[in-house]
Amino acid sequence: MGRKEIICSWKKSTSNIKDIFDFKGKMGSGSFSEVFMVREKQTGKLYALKCLKKKHLVHTNLENEINVLRRIKHENVVGLEDFYETRTHYYLVMQLVSGGELFDRILDKGVYTEKDASTVIKQVLQAVSYLHSDSIVHRDLKPENLLYYNTDENAKIMVSDFGLSKTLEHGVMSTACGTPGYVAPEVLAQKPYSKAVDCWSIGVITYILLCGYPPFFEDNETRLFSKIMRAEYAFHSPFWDDISESAKDFIRNMMAKNPTKRFTTEEALRHPWIAGDTAKDLDIYQSVCEQMERNFAKSRWKVSAGGSWTDVHFLFTCTQESRLHVVEREVFTSTFVKHC
Repeated sequence: MGRKEIICSWKKSTSNIKDIFDFKGKMGSGSFSEVFMVREKQTGKLYALKCLKKKHLVHTNLENEINVLRRIKHENVVGLEDFYETRTHYYLVMQLVSGGELFDRILDKGVYTEKDASTVIKQVLQAVSYLHSDSIVHRDLKPENLLYYNTDENAKIMVSDFGLSKTLEHGVMSTACGTPGYVAPEVLAQKPYSKAVDCWSIGVITYILLCGYPPFFEDNETRLFSKIMRAEYAFHSPFWDDISESAKDFIRNMMAKNPTKRFTTEEALRHPWIAGDTAKDLDIYQSVCEQMERNFAKSRWKVSAGGSWTDVHFLFTCTQESRLHVVEREVFTSTFVKHC
């Protein structure tokens, strides 16, 4: 089967992308893509350029990702500035964010409190609330997709990677996708789900920010999924002894097993731990960072909350026996999924 061409009215064609951009250095790479810092020759502006080989995109939802990104204009969302193609590649010209990943910044801070975590989560909630108001569900919220805009101490948080995002048409979705450890119970149960899955993921991220380890952790994916589907987690002593009851209440509401009882982003933004002054000012840097360094690899948080999982997203397909199978999905690419 031949590759799928991306149909886009504002797509620009060029014979050589280097006629438009000066390449300043590689920012990252995967099996099928590379990301470079580039300077636009005409304007002198710096961007992050995602380069994807067409031959690797036999089945792709890149068009969906691009269409979603073009709709989004929010101060806490990494924006798509332009889209080019050559004979062999697609190029996504993205807003450049240079402040690094969330966990790396926490480890580098030296001092870290509940208030810091609350400030981060408030920005994430504001971004996701904006998405939800436009019927967009991210579906893959996790720490490595939360970046700092720049290296300033008070830099804002930016939500990135919309490869699995979806525009809601009828209020519910059915294709199971996400990242192990951050995915909601209803997704694993193969039930129709809504934008409430993003709120669950934010709850998981909040949990990790306050203790340094994931709420669900198993080396075996079957046991991991079972724990998630039962919403089986705890606030262990001594790691949670100094964390406020307000923070725990916030997490319980974000990680309610029943999605209809789970906080929406708007409800979460009104919670005292976000909107009030109940987040403690006590320094928890030592305990949180000790656990982060033990449970996560700095700069590569891909094993986070998933035990044996590595640098993959996952997508579910259904067999005749209705068992779940995990399919690898390299970042910036996508895998065809048959709806169950």
